[in-house]
Amino acid sequence: MIEYITNIDWSAVAPYIAVGFAAQLVDGALGMAFGVICSTLLVSVMGVPPARASAGVHFVEMFTTGASGISHVLHKNVDWKLFSRIAIPGVIGGCTGAYLLASIHTEAARPFVMGYLTLIGFYLLYKAWDFTHEHKPRDPKVTMPLGLIGGFLDASGGGGWGPVVTSNLLIQGSDPRKTIGTVNTAEFFLTVAVSITFILTIGLEAFTVVTGGLLIGGLLAAPFGALVAKRIQPRILLFAVSIVLIATSMFSLYKALS
Repeated sequence: MIEYITNIDWSAVAPYIAVGFAAQLVDGALGMAFGVICSTLLVSVMGVPPARASAGVHFVEMFTTGASGISHVLHKNVDWKLFSRIAIPGVIGGCTGAYLLASIHTEAARPFVMGYLTLIGFYLLYKAWDFTHEHKPRDPKVTMPLGLIGGFLDASGGGGWGPVVTSNLLIQGSDPRKTIGTVNTAEFFLTVAVSITFILTIGLEAFTVVTGGLLIGGLLAAPFGALVAKRIQPRILLFAVSIVLIATSMFSLYKALS
């Protein structure tokens, strides 16, 4: 085991550790972006096939979302009632998306999804600008279909659970801190289900040294995201979520159309 570790080219793995750390820090604090950032890197920069990239990212997310979820629970950032309404549909949608991605090409819809998320980002930016301390969180009404769609798009596109689910819950008026913590915690169960589906359909060859680098970086950052989400004011969280959503969606849209 020690010999295996010493034989690893850490200079080659280090950039992926850095990417995993930065992506998970953003994801844990804002409820989105780990899958989008990592999948964009693997597919667009490294040329990894979409199915393998999605499988590798979701394998890493099994551990990072588990650590992040525990941290959010300890910081009391989770709305358990909302959790039950998005987690189960998310798992169903995720398994379906993973199976289809391993079997057929589903990238045709990606530009439309990214365009939609870009518009949502600008809307959230407006809501953040108009946000007041008198704002009272509302219980979101549309949750189960949202979880189903978010899980499907996440697995088939290599990322998207956070951008789709977090942003739409915020639009419905849910509390930013609770929303981010709940979506992050539910994502653990989604990633476990999606990873199992990928293993059953395409095997273990999707998991590479790159995956290991993302895993190390993600695990190092996971405990800090929940702390950031707990301490930042809701208006600042909304601003940050909107900016990250706009930036990642527009970049992914550009890559999908180029």
